[in-house]
Amino acid sequence: MGQIEWAMWANEQALASGLILLSGGIVAVAGQFKGWEYGAYSIAAGVFVSLLEYPRSRRKKGSTMERCGQKTLTSVVKAFGPLTRNYYVRAILHAGLAVPGGFILATILGTVCLGIAAIIYLLAAIRGEEWRPIEKQAPPKLRPAETIKQPPQNPPPRPPPEVRRKQADEGYSNPIPVQDEV
Repeated sequence: MGQIEWAMWANEQALASGLILLSGGIVAVAGQFKGWEYGAYSIAAGVFVSLLEYPRSRRKKGSTMERCGQKTLTSVVKAFGPLTRNYYVRAILHAGLAVPGGFILATILGTVCLGIAAIIYLLAAIRGEEWRPIEKQAPPKLRPAETIKQPPQNPPPRPPPEVRRKQADEGYSNPIPVQDEV
């Protein structure tokens, strides 16, 4: 049975929690909740986490579906090197970003989700996984033109190929003459 790639789960969890944190922060600021400053922090943290987690990592085996528009953010994540590639760093970063959001009710769901993502990233780091960018794959090789079959020469119904070969060897002609329409 195959190994679970925990980083894929953590990536989806962290992206969702970043969006939840962002929406909870918007609610807190728009509703002028007591401690709305934590809501403003949650908006910034949610945007940061969402942008960091948007590019998917390449899987060890199999193919990985690239997210739409991921290439530009992939280059940004690659530019920061080991700070964004290492899952220990991501686990600590997400755990640290989650703490201030727990002080108001509107952002507590995003905080819990981000804490769960930090735990999953820690598990992925312990298992030796790390973020790898999705590179351009080589296009599949095309078959040579000789393998393309020619279209049938006679109209249906056609006899099976063995009978056609036998008829061609015997010099068989069609008993029903084809008449030209005038």
